[in-house]
Parts: sequence; structure tokens; C-alpha cells
Amino acid sequence: MAAPYAGAGAEGCNRETGPVLSESSTGDVKRPQFGTRFLTDPRQVFQHNAWDNVEWTEEQEAAAKKKVLENNQPLPPEKQEEYDTRANEYWNDFYTIHENRFFKDRHWLFTEFPELAPQRDLNHECHPEVSCTDDNEQDSLDPQQSGEIPTLSHEDADFPGFSATYRILEVGCGVGNTVFPILKTNNDPGLFVYCCDFSSTAVELVKTNPEYDTGRCFAFVHDLSDVEANYPIPDGTLDVIVLIFVLSALHPNKMQESISRLVRLLKPGGVLLLRDYGRYDMAQLRFKKGRCLSDNFYVRGDGTRVYFFTQDELHEIFSDAGLEKVQNLVDRRLQVNRGKQLTMYRVWIQCKYRKALVQLPEMQS
Repeated sequence: MAAPYAGAGAEGCNRETGPVLSESSTGDVKRPQFGTRFLTDPRQVFQHNAWDNVEWTEEQEAAAKKKVLENNQPLPPEKQEEYDTRANEYWNDFYTIHENRFFKDRHWLFTEFPELAPQRDLNHECHPEVSCTDDNEQDSLDPQQSGEIPTLSHEDADFPGFSATYRILEVGCGVGNTVFPILKTNNDPGLFVYCCDFSSTAVELVKTNPEYDTGRCFAFVHDLSDVEANYPIPDGTLDVIVLIFVLSALHPNKMQESISRLVRLLKPGGVLLLRDYGRYDMAQLRFKKGRCLSDNFYVRGDGTRVYFFTQDELHEIFSDAGLEKVQNLVDRRLQVNRGKQLTMYRVWIQCKYRKALVQLPEMQS
């Protein structure tokens, strides 16, 4: 279901991208972490393909708000219901058309989310921009160091990846642009990766990929918004859950329950990683009239939907699900088309939230 692009109603599509790559003097590719390339001289804007942490002027912010308000007339309820009930059909059509040609593999994830990398050092180091929880300096994100790993019963022993020592689940895996880089890069023999998507077409494309290894990976169809549907994984068994441009595809009314159900799968100390669309991203500002479903929630021309978050909204969702904040930052990126001399302002939100090592009684239900 993960399908980040500039949105229907816009001319053409823009792929979601990660941190820009630079080359060292030896020719080796270095992958800088978020927030390392700053535009200090506007005259140099076309010297690179992208700039980090770009501050908006008050005029830009006001113009973005005005643009959103102009296109804020919701579609009739019956039309909104159609997009909701046919969501599966629209996503299957998307992957039938694009197959595995639309997105590039997200190798940048290992820089932004070292929890996914081999020989992981999960001791959290705070970004200057990030307000961290008080215990981040002494606690690791690796629940195996805490001695709090749940004991699986004999009845639980019949699920894929039972013998694994480190389990990752990607929700909304699409055609595997996150899963396959993890499998190729992370050589941890105890690793097992689960991946699911709303679209059966996408999951089938993952399973038919030559790199799909049933000994290290299990792909399955699942509707994140269906909180009554069972996962093929027992509660309390996952180390990491990954949501890359996925939560935004759900109806806003279904987000909280969906995350609360998902969080039950995490071990104590397990972490949820998210990257998604932020408020006033270029994709939101490009929507034409007649595409709004509700505040900051839109339908693209192909019938798929997208929501644009604020940091506070995501913090409330994750906190209400019983998670503790490790990271919640806005990635304001200025992307540049040097050939056409165009500038494009992207706004993404990146989050890491952790399940407490000791769950309060009201959070355990």
C-alpha cells in the first residue's frame, strides 16, 4: 500500500526520496544523515539536487495555508464512501499498472533507521532538532538487552520465523522496496522479516521476486485498518515495525485503532519507525479542487488516498497507543530540478516511538 508520490490532480508523479547521496574523494558513495546539507546562499540553490532543513518564510507558509483552504471543499458523502469501500481495488489497479517499476529501493533507510541495519547499535543518539525521552541516554532500543523478552508458549511455536532472534515487520510493503534492501544488507543470521500489504497484487509481486527467500521472509495480505483481522505473528514478538508512507493512506478515523492493534505485536522495548507526508508538502498543494475528502485528506486521480500529518497528530496517535517518543521531526527538503531550473518543497515527518519495557495495566489490554 505504500505509494508515495506527488498526487493525482498534479501533472505527473514524484517519487518519495530519502537523503541525497554524495561522493567522497575516493569515489565511494557516502549517505549523509538527515539535516547535513544547508542552503546558506540562495544563489547556489541549483548547485545540488536537494537541500536539508529548509526554513520557510512567513509568506510561503501563508501561501500554503491559503492554497489548502481554497481546495478544502469535501466531496459528497456517497463519493467518499465509494473510495473507502473500493480502496483495495484501487491499490490492486495501481500495482497492476506499475508493477515494480514505480519506486526505487530505499537504501537510505539504514542511515535514518539504523535499527534495520546489520550489526545494529541501537543506542539512541539525539538529533539537535529532536526532543528525546529522559531515559534515551541509558536505554537501548534493543529489547534483547533488557532481559524483558516475552516467552512464547508451545502453541505459539507454529508461525513463520519462530526461531528468529530479531523480527522486523513492514506494513504496506508495496513491491518490496524496503524489504529487499533489508534482506540484502542485513546479514544477521537471526533476522526474519515479515511484510504485508493491502494489495494482493503487490504481495504477489513480492513473492515472485527472485530475491524473496522464504527462509528469511514471509509476505502476506493484510488490511491495516481491519483491527479484527489476525496477524500471522503472535503479540509481543516483534522488535521493529516499519511504516513508510503507509499510515497516510488510511481514513483518519481508522488510524488510532489500527496503530493500537499493531503495537500489540511489539515486544517490550520494541520500536515503531515511520516516515510519512507532512502538512503543506508539495503533493498536498498540487491537489486541484474536487479531490478533498476531509481536512488534509485527499483522493488521487487513480482512486488511492493520502493524508498530510502534523507532528502533534502523530504524537497523539502513538502516545495513545502506549508508545514513548524517541524521535519526532519534520524533514523539510528543497528538491531541485537543475535541468528545468525548478524548486520543489517537500515536507515529511519521521518518527521513532518505543514500547515501554514495563507496560502499565491499562496499556496491556
